[in-house]
Amino acid sequence: MTTSAKARRYHHGDLRNALVTAAAELAETGGPEAVTVRAAARRVGVTPTAAYRHFTNHEELLDAAQEQAQQTLFAAMGEVLAGLPPGADAVARLSAIGHGYITFAQREPGLFRTAFCSKPEPTGPGEWNAPAFQLLSTVLDELVEIGFTDPAHRPDAEYAAWAAVHGMASLIVDRAVGHLNSDERAAAIARTLDLVRFGLATGPNAATLLAAATPVGRTRNG
Repeated sequence: MTTSAKARRYHHGDLRNALVTAAAELAETGGPEAVTVRAAARRVGVTPTAAYRHFTNHEELLDAAQEQAQQTLFAAMGEVLAGLPPGADAVARLSAIGHGYITFAQREPGLFRTAFCSKPEPTGPGEWNAPAFQLLSTVLDELVEIGFTDPAHRPDAEYAAWAAVHGMASLIVDRAVGHLNSDERAAAIARTLDLVRFGLATGPNAATLLAAATPVGRTRNG
């Protein structure tokens, strides 16, 4: 593709969004290390000087790519949620977003790394656009409301659930469990989600809700 053809990929006045899209594409294949202003400019078909009018340095562009990756992660979780039966309770929703999170990591390892790449100044999910984390918080609140989780065990439960699911996703992406075949990997994912669910099952209605639950990705018969 010629430079002029590449340049036609964006509309006049929309170069910033074109650069963010290019940065996300670079992250898909190369992770956060591949995201630079010059590489994004080259991909769009403009000069680095034009790109630097929108992003003065690598960190600014990476921040934008990170936000895009977070939105893509959130969409992947939403895809699994959309497959649940109408009226599915928070227990099923918890498993669904966990599956969506790990599916995203397997499908888009570069974007997964970019979504959680480190920043020069430490920040938490409350300080950056993290809709997936906000969704997890909402589901955990719902678990308390339906009596699945004891209110005393609700504070900071996001971090415990996130650590377990993110840890499994990272093991897969980094090929630390590359020796597992697809069935063994699926079993390991299911076990991780089971442990998260059982760990939160401390409320008065937990036993009843667990007995009625159909874990995402399985049938009631196994």
